[in-house]
Amino acid sequence: MIKGLLFDLGGTLFSYTGRGQMGQSLFATVQSLNLDLEPKEIGRAWRESSNEINSEYSKREYFLHRDLFRDTLTHFAAQFATTVPGAVMEQFEDRQRSAVIDHLPIRDDCLETLQALKTRGLYLAIVSNIDDDYLAPLVTKHGLDDVLDHWTSSQEAQSCKPDTAIYHYSLGKAGFSAGEGLFVGDSLHHDVAGASAVGLRSVRISEPGIETPLTSGLAITAQPDYEITQLSELIAIVDELNG
Repeated sequence: MIKGLLFDLGGTLFSYTGRGQMGQSLFATVQSLNLDLEPKEIGRAWRESSNEINSEYSKREYFLHRDLFRDTLTHFAAQFATTVPGAVMEQFEDRQRSAVIDHLPIRDDCLETLQALKTRGLYLAIVSNIDDDYLAPLVTKHGLDDVLDHWTSSQEAQSCKPDTAIYHYSLGKAGFSAGEGLFVGDSLHHDVAGASAVGLRSVRISEPGIETPLTSGLAITAQPDYEITQLSELIAIVDELNG
């Protein structure tokens, strides 16, 4: 029997299709640094910095995304022999956070699916590699606090997926065993591999043309128990498992 579902946030309950809007925070920061760069040059340099810093951070058991973004911007500026003043860094962090909260779109079938699962008596929670000051506003803004039993950030758990500590921490809050839960996420590395390591069955949700963050260059062999493209498909999976 399935007693509950644990959900990733970005790419799962929320779509990554709004990420283009988030790039505006970078362009505003480039202006603050007085860098005369073409958009293509900004994009190239940012991708290079992101790949470099993401590769380093993906090896860590725990980190704050605030530090990830700060180090990426520092690396980006260094490509143009520039340093980032403290005030500009703070502005960048504020813009980045606001962009995510304002423009990360919730999936069309998210709330309806969660409500349907809730009526089946299932425990529902978010387990996300995100800082508290991102997670809490997104949960409140979209009314997820009305249907979720809890939400756990990597900051709260002091562990980032696929490190197993965050899964054990969340299962402890939920009060059921790994064998009684399903983990739903978009990343084979962070969500599927991590869930499998603690005995959770996994469901991978995918979006065409979307690459999951912090996975570039990784050799990933983990495979989910189920594959879906819409959250609403979870209802049939749970009903089948619970007979």
